[in-house]
Amino acid sequence: MSRRLVSLTLDTLEDLPRPCRQCVYWELDPVSAERACEAGDPGLEKEAWVSQTLLEWGSCGKLVYVDGMPAGFVMYAPPAYVPRSMAFPTSPVSADAALLTTAYIVTAFAGGGLGRMLVQGVARDLTKRGIKAIEAFGDAKFGDAGEGAGRCVAPADYFLSVGFKTVRPHPRYPRLRLELRTALSWKSDVEYALEKLLGSMSPEGLLRPVRPATRSTAG
Repeated sequence: MSRRLVSLTLDTLEDLPRPCRQCVYWELDPVSAERACEAGDPGLEKEAWVSQTLLEWGSCGKLVYVDGMPAGFVMYAPPAYVPRSMAFPTSPVSADAALLTTAYIVTAFAGGGLGRMLVQGVARDLTKRGIKAIEAFGDAKFGDAGEGAGRCVAPADYFLSVGFKTVRPHPRYPRLRLELRTALSWKSDVEYALEKLLGSMSPEGLLRPVRPATRSTAG
């Protein structure tokens, strides 16, 4: 199984799941987002936002492919590029951090370490730009019935599982933070799996016979 991480561009934008490709929850303020949806083609607003962010700031997303199939993605940007961020009760995002807005893994590929792979790719990219941390608003009641952001706000449990720590608690939308130096210190999932496999095989015992202990006979 081959896994490949690529940056989001106007070309790879088309590989986002259709609901995400048409979603402008993060990219516009609540009023503008509602107007875009009523106009019937929020996908154009999404494309315009990605284009502007790429030109002015640089890479703002990562996609992961498994055997050539799009398996998940994340998007991120400075808080100033994300109008929705100010609508959260736990805002604002810290001045030294970029905001990770959306994180999504295709259900068929869940549990395979792709979430951590994506976050580590973001960490490498942001570290080169001198950014110290990633922050995110998580949904502590993801999947519960009732009003909410649906799938636009990733589960708080996802962020916690890939190393984020809560910096401002909230019963619904806690703000979480990951120091980039922490993410860059992770071993890749491939290294971890190989290490685990070799550990279970006890290679030292397999490659050479264990000699029985002998008692010295001092005379």
